[in-house]
Amino acid sequence: MELAAVYITLAIIFGLYMTWGVGANDVANAMGTSVGSGAITVKKAILIAAVFEFTGAVLAGGHVTGTIRKGIINAELVPSPDILVFGMLSALLAAGIWLMVASYFGWPVSTTHTIVGALVGFGVTGLGMQAVAWQKVGGIVASWIVSPLVGATIAFLLTLSVRKFILDAKSPFLAAKRYGPIYVFLMGLLIALVTMFKGLKHLKLELSAWQSLFIAIGVGLIIAVVGKLLLSRIHMADENAERDFHYASVEKVFAPLCVFTACSMAFAHGSNDVANGIGPLAAVVSIAKTGEVAQKSALPIWILLLGGGGIVIGLATMGYRVMRTIGKRITELTPSRGFCAELAAAATVVLASRLGLPVSTTHIIVGAVLGVGLARGIAAIDLRVIVGIVTSWLVTLPIGAVLAAFFFYFFKGVFG
Repeated sequence: MELAAVYITLAIIFGLYMTWGVGANDVANAMGTSVGSGAITVKKAILIAAVFEFTGAVLAGGHVTGTIRKGIINAELVPSPDILVFGMLSALLAAGIWLMVASYFGWPVSTTHTIVGALVGFGVTGLGMQAVAWQKVGGIVASWIVSPLVGATIAFLLTLSVRKFILDAKSPFLAAKRYGPIYVFLMGLLIALVTMFKGLKHLKLELSAWQSLFIAIGVGLIIAVVGKLLLSRIHMADENAERDFHYASVEKVFAPLCVFTACSMAFAHGSNDVANGIGPLAAVVSIAKTGEVAQKSALPIWILLLGGGGIVIGLATMGYRVMRTIGKRITELTPSRGFCAELAAAATVVLASRLGLPVSTTHIIVGAVLGVGLARGIAAIDLRVIVGIVTSWLVTLPIGAVLAAFFFYFFKGVFG
């Protein structure tokens, strides 16, 4: 077998392994609040992800990607195509291993930060310190604070609003039906913006910020009308349920909203983050076929299918561990709390997209769940779980870098 075929074979194996890790860790974040709140079962979460993550990855995942993800390394400083191949293979394998370890322990880490750490490790060892865009790395480190803080603040305020307008009302169920359409409108507005800014980014829709907002408001109003009609068909839970759990009927109102937000966020995630796993794969395939380093690599449909498939398999096989951390271990979630966390995450993603902030969806959703818990008091949060999660964030970049550096020397020794 000639060397180019060996490179492509290894890239396919490592790319599938990496996207498996994306599904086991990152996708589980998006589904964790809905599963933890009881709005959907683990099986339904896997089914939703299978449809929407896969659809997002294949239909809107883009046809080209930057040869080096996030522009972390200056491709012009790569001395030969083979060196870049070794770097991409090292990054995929290093990221896949760390995501597997993190998923096993139920730590929600950022797949973007994982692949960035791996690329930094390759860049420093293979090309030198000057090849790494340290300013971008610094922005990513800053996002460890910005992402969860913004997500937590918005979720905290949303949870307080639900408590004030609905849960503390004289008749919480009637209040939920009265104010429900307003929350549905907000959800439709934000999810439409997330889809246009993140989910459809690669389709190159030339829409201004005002045009996007106008379309999103229209979508929000339509969904609010549909939501109002559906809410009118929800009846008070039986008296026994009301005695056992005072807000049983209210939670029935919020459960469908959690499902809708989960579907939308899964589509946006699949379209945007699939390139974390298949970008390096596409770079290796391009180099193996042409023998040259290009700034952009094509994403053929078979690579997008492989990425989407890997994501779904990852969620189905090990995603339950991270879903359990997000949905159960940080704080107790109900459908209304899960909805507030998802809505806050969507709002933060929209805000960050427009401001150009390098935020992590993983860190945002963890911060949002934390904010929901804080609205009930510090005692409602398991601080030991939070410490474990933050620690896993801090070590993601350096572990990815060290593993990639090791594998780079290994591949260079074997093939060089």
